[in-house]
Amino acid sequence: MVVGLTGGIGSGKTTVANIFAKFKNVVIYFADFEAKKLMNASTTIKTKIIEQFGEASYKNNQLNRPFISDIVFKDKSKLAVLNSIVHPILKNHFQEFVKQHQDKHYIIYENAILFETKSNLNCDIIISVYAPLSIRIERTMLRDGSTKTAVENRIKSQWLEDKKLLQSNYIIQNINQDSLQSQIINIHNILTRKAV
Repeated sequence: MVVGLTGGIGSGKTTVANIFAKFKNVVIYFADFEAKKLMNASTTIKTKIIEQFGEASYKNNQLNRPFISDIVFKDKSKLAVLNSIVHPILKNHFQEFVKQHQDKHYIIYENAILFETKSNLNCDIIISVYAPLSIRIERTMLRDGSTKTAVENRIKSQWLEDKKLLQSNYIIQNINQDSLQSQIINIHNILTRKAV
């Protein structure tokens, strides 16, 4: 069973995924982390990114993230181009990951842009992590050392929270740590029963 885990930037998806990772017989696929690795490792992706965004896209054979981020988070059409280059290869990579972990109760597919890339269509269950906008902006600024404007630009490139929540099977409220653990344990118990 594939469980999509999503939520807006700063909602705490990674924190939630890391708690799920502590359960036996559950494995996590971090789409953003794997996409970053593929953007440096795949010659197909590199070639296409350079074609679309120019030679400055790579520095010392590594993706020039500040350069690319500055372009794509200001222009949705450029972000769509980047996703169209990376996503098909990431999708194949994830399918291989699923084959290797058939024995697990369920696989968590953690992806900030799950709906935007239509990856939700490959999931049996969707969990969205929710936090109020002000908290998300504050968390992201602290985590990335970003300006408020840069964070807001990234938020604008993602689906609205309401749209995600309406299409989710479960919603985890990530406002304080106390209730977070119990919400996750509750969902894990339900998913484990479904997987049996």
